[in-house]
Amino acid sequence: MSELKIAEIDVFQVDLPYSGGVYRLSGGREYRTFDATIVRITTQNGLEGWGESTPFGANYVAAHALGVRSGIAEIAPRLIGLDPRRVDRINDSMDAALIGHEHAKTALDVACWDLFGKSVGLPVCELLGGRTEFRMPVISTISIDEPDFMRSRVAEHRAMGYMGHSVKIGGDPAEDAARIAGALADKKSGEYFIVDANGGMTVETAIRMLRLLPHGLDFVLEAPCATWRECVSLRRRTDVPIIADELAINDASIVQLIADDAAEGVGLKISKNGGLTKGRRHRDICLAAGYTMSVQETTGSDIAFAAIVHLGQTIPERYLRCVLESRVVLSGKTADGAFDVIDGRVVAPNTPGLGVAPRMDVLREPVASYR
Repeated sequence: MSELKIAEIDVFQVDLPYSGGVYRLSGGREYRTFDATIVRITTQNGLEGWGESTPFGANYVAAHALGVRSGIAEIAPRLIGLDPRRVDRINDSMDAALIGHEHAKTALDVACWDLFGKSVGLPVCELLGGRTEFRMPVISTISIDEPDFMRSRVAEHRAMGYMGHSVKIGGDPAEDAARIAGALADKKSGEYFIVDANGGMTVETAIRMLRLLPHGLDFVLEAPCATWRECVSLRRRTDVPIIADELAINDASIVQLIADDAAEGVGLKISKNGGLTKGRRHRDICLAAGYTMSVQETTGSDIAFAAIVHLGQTIPERYLRCVLESRVVLSGKTADGAFDVIDGRVVAPNTPGLGVAPRMDVLREPVASYR
C-alpha cells in the first residue's frame, strides 16, 4: 500500500436556513437556521476528502456548531501526518485528543472515508462492508404543527413518492394524539411512520396520549422520553414498538438497550455517534441483536446526506426501514453528486469515495486551517 498522509485540514462554515421557515420540536424548541461545519482533508499528494457535521441547534443533543469547530481545533493537529485510510487508528487519535464531542469528530472521520474510497477507486459503501442491491426508501420529516397541516405535509411527500414519514410530537397528550391521527389518516399500504417525540414526553403523558389514539394505527414511537428509566418504564407498559435515538449514542448505550430489552430498533444518526467508523460498529451490534434501523442525521446538507446513503446501503433490506432525506430540511446546496431521489428511493452511486463535488462558491474560504 503506497504511502498516504494527511497534510492539511481546512474547515468551512455555512449557514443553511430551514426550508420551511420554522422547524418545531417538543419542548418549544424552534430552529430557523442550521450552522454547518464542512471539512476538507488534503493528503501530501493532493487527494481530497470531505465531511460534514451540522448539529440540530444546541438543545437537541449535547452538540452545537461552535463546539464542532472548537473540537476540530483540538483534534486536527493530532491528525497531520497520519494515514487517513486507517480509520480506526484515526478514531483512536481523535479519542485520545478529545473525550466525547462526537459531533466534532464526525466531519473528520467522514472525510477520511471519502479519501479512503478515492485512494482505492471504490465507493464508501463497498468499504463499509459492501452494498446491498436495493433502492432505499427515504423518509420525510414533519415538524410539530396543527393536525390538518401535518396531514397535508405528509400528502405532499406522498405525492413525491415517499413511503416513510417521521412525524414530530411532544406536547399536550390530546393534541399529540390528534397530530398522529391526522398524519396517519390517509396511510397507504407499505408506508412506514415514525412518531418522534425527541424525548419530550413523560411516561404519564405518553400513556395518556397512546390511550387517546384510534385503535389499530400502525406506527413506531421514537425517543418518547428524555431519560433511560422513563423509556424503559414506558416500554413495559405498551405494545407500540419503541425506537431509540437520542439515548443511543455510543457502543455502551446500544449494548445496554439490548441488555435491557428497551427497544425494537435504533435511529442511527451519524454525527451523534461520531461518524461512519463508529456508525459501522453500531450497525453491526444492531444487526446481531435483530434490531431494525433507520439511518439519519441530526440534520445535514449534501455531504451529510451522502454519508447517510452510503451507510444505509450496507444494511440488509430486512433491517433497514429508511434513510432520512436530510437535504430537504435545508435551503441551498453545498455539493453535487448522483444522489437523486426517484419515486421516494435512493441508491448509493458507484463513484469512488462519497461521490460528492463540493460547491466552492458556497463554501468560500476556510475559517480555519491546520497543517
